[in-house]
Amino acid sequence: MKKYLYLLFAIAIQTATAQNKIMVTAHRGDWRNEPENSLRAFQFAAALGVDMVELDLKKTKDGVIVIMHDNTIDRTTNGKGKPSDYTLEELKKFRLRNGMGRVTDNNAIPTLEEVMLALKGTNTMVNLDKSFDYYQEAYDILIKTGTLKLALFKAEVTFATLQEKYPQLIGKITYGPVVNLDKPEAKQIIVDYLKNMKPYSFELNFTKDTSAILADNKFITKTGSKIFINSLWASLNAGHDDDTAVELNNKKDSWDWIMDHGATIIQTDRPKLMLEYLRSKHLHN
Repeated sequence: MKKYLYLLFAIAIQTATAQNKIMVTAHRGDWRNEPENSLRAFQFAAALGVDMVELDLKKTKDGVIVIMHDNTIDRTTNGKGKPSDYTLEELKKFRLRNGMGRVTDNNAIPTLEEVMLALKGTNTMVNLDKSFDYYQEAYDILIKTGTLKLALFKAEVTFATLQEKYPQLIGKITYGPVVNLDKPEAKQIIVDYLKNMKPYSFELNFTKDTSAILADNKFITKTGSKIFINSLWASLNAGHDDDTAVELNNKKDSWDWIMDHGATIIQTDRPKLMLEYLRSKHLHN
């Protein structure tokens, strides 16, 4: 009997821990130590123990899906122009710049396939940002590499738009809508998704923190969907951001505020420091 009670207690503790765990998403990988959206940045972030890395997709002239945030390669590499101006072979000749703007010796623009294969054994999820135009190509790559379960597709579109463009993928991909809470139709967008599918998460962006959805989002979480909030820059979170947490050492009005408003996924530019903070509060393994 004692063993049975102990087992029940252990299961309860494990369940509570899993429920309380905050997932950390590294924005463009660990870009403070390696070039943003580089293979090494994603590998470094995975080694830190983040739950997810965020990346952005573009397509080359010969139809290969590569990782690049900007519309051009000017800022992040020693090249000029759009990814679509080059074949993959040509694009691979350029080198990514580090956080200081210096051209690195051995960091080329990675393909989505290279990233998924590199992270395949880590259980680190991949947040496919700026990817809506390439869902089908991305899906095919994920099937090819056996990594479909690791990918979170997301977009700031209505369910009707998603259904119109990719009806064949609904129910096959893990999906998380992005919702701007400043828009008056924000709640209706969320409700429409909840009626038609079970999103993995809802990414909530806002310049003002007065939305009623921030005050009470149980109508989302009771369905099993997670609340995803960025701690990046102020325009995404009304100033409850990484700089407030780190530069001002004010966690109360930044990371704590985000968690207090229901977030169980936080996307950050400070993955190492956030992990240390969450672990000190027993909110991350």
